[in-house]
Amino acid sequence: MLPELIVGRAQELGLNIIAVTDHNSAENAASVVNAAKGTGITVLPGMELQTREEVHLVCLFDALQQVERWQEEVYARLPPLKNDDDAFGTQIVLDASGEAVGTNERLLLTATSFSVEEAVQRVHALDGLCIPAHVDRPAYSIISNLGFIPPDLEIAGVEISSLIGLKEARERFPQLEHYSLIANGDAHRLSGMSKRTTLKMAGPTVAEIALALSGDGDRGIWVDGIRSVGVS
Repeated sequence: MLPELIVGRAQELGLNIIAVTDHNSAENAASVVNAAKGTGITVLPGMELQTREEVHLVCLFDALQQVERWQEEVYARLPPLKNDDDAFGTQIVLDASGEAVGTNERLLLTATSFSVEEAVQRVHALDGLCIPAHVDRPAYSIISNLGFIPPDLEIAGVEISSLIGLKEARERFPQLEHYSLIANGDAHRLSGMSKRTTLKMAGPTVAEIALALSGDGDRGIWVDGIRSVGVS
């Protein structure tokens, strides 16, 4: 998943917006943002956070400065453990050309001490957007781990995985009725990148994504060609 190859694959798929959301870290976001300069592709720097309930949340921001501030908070809420390179692999930090410029010694493949509610609040405080990830999966999802989506959780929509379609997701999980759905590749390799979601909005920003998820004005969202706006 070298930055240049990620951007190249996005161009092949005809993607206009992609997001870099590594697990509990954003140290490789800048490399992809810089690799995409001049291509017309917007790269949203972000993170896939693991809460103390072991729920995965996609956290999206517009600027590197925002995600860097969020990363500081996340690192402060990780257990003080060192990564086991033999077990989990070396956590390499790259530059835009794909050259290694360092390694992350923290254990990232673990839960932070943030609760789901606290994480959403903190991301919003940094003008970011929080989306519960792959809610249909039997592990690390808000439905599988909590059993429900807290009704007062300030989210604009939720993400479904590559394993399920829009209609099946709504049939299997009635609690999704009131939420707009978005489908991302959740790609860990180039072949996993996909083009399932179409957003109609005024610009490529997290605020506009939130408005599209809420169906504000003439904005909207489609997954696999089907309009995906929750029932209010």
